[in-house]
Amino acid sequence: MPFPRLAVCRGRLAAVMSFFFALLMAGAAPLKAQDKDPVLAKVNGVEIHQSDLAVAEEEAGQLPPMSPDQKQDYLIQFTSDMLLLAKAAEDQKLSDTPEFKRKLAFGTKKLLMEAVLQSVGKAALTDEAMHKVYDEAVKQMSQEEEVHARHILIRAAPDDEKAGKAAEDKIKAIIVRLKNGEDFAKLAGELTEDPSGKASGGDLGYFTKDQMVPEFSNVAFKLDKGQISDPVKTQFGWHVIKVEDKRAKPTPTFDEVKPQIEQFVTRKAQADLVNSLRASAKIERLDKPVTPQVPVPDAAKPAEPKK
Repeated sequence: MPFPRLAVCRGRLAAVMSFFFALLMAGAAPLKAQDKDPVLAKVNGVEIHQSDLAVAEEEAGQLPPMSPDQKQDYLIQFTSDMLLLAKAAEDQKLSDTPEFKRKLAFGTKKLLMEAVLQSVGKAALTDEAMHKVYDEAVKQMSQEEEVHARHILIRAAPDDEKAGKAAEDKIKAIIVRLKNGEDFAKLAGELTEDPSGKASGGDLGYFTKDQMVPEFSNVAFKLDKGQISDPVKTQFGWHVIKVEDKRAKPTPTFDEVKPQIEQFVTRKAQADLVNSLRASAKIERLDKPVTPQVPVPDAAKPAEPKK
């Protein structure tokens, strides 16, 4: 069974069950706690607290953009409808059916699973653990080279020989103008057929070798800083490239990658818990025949001669 992940949008049945449990817990809360959790509405005498709306919002999934007042109105309506429908189901004795009891038991276990995964993930998110992951990742990072380049593109379809020759001739003429001292960025703004390049003067920023098509990267990474290329053909057409700078790819700061580190540490802690529980559990598959264990011959023991 694949490692379970926390659900982002749960099914309607799971929403009803989890919210039902939340209401029970709210009803059993001490008076002091309830004072900090105001009652916002009542449905046939059943109170809806502020904390109930927080659970409802989580279970409702992604909501459309709306003002705080509109969202509160929506969540109160959502909760009210749930309570009314739940009462209607109880009146029809639907909670006594075997199917509902199975789903209720499954839903309880699912909520408990999510609770323990969330708890172990949260406990693992210490500064020490996250900085350790960051430091180990930095040690393993290679000093990858980056190039900062500009280009001018004249488009040509790969299978159109006539158009390709015309595009090559245009690039050659542009290279002559560049070698005569004209400004690369200005010419790119006037002549490039790369839409984004017109506004940026053909600026591609910094990139690693694998971020561009091989024909382009192979030329760009061989050029020295300030050097202009000969015509370069790619699937997009014909280019001329100017290298503005070269550098080792900078190491991202801890804050820049903190969200990814948090996700990694959380998932690792959850996976470790699942794996440890699996290792200590006796899991039997009754839907498949048992595969007999074939003894493995002892390689160190010589085979007996045939009689």
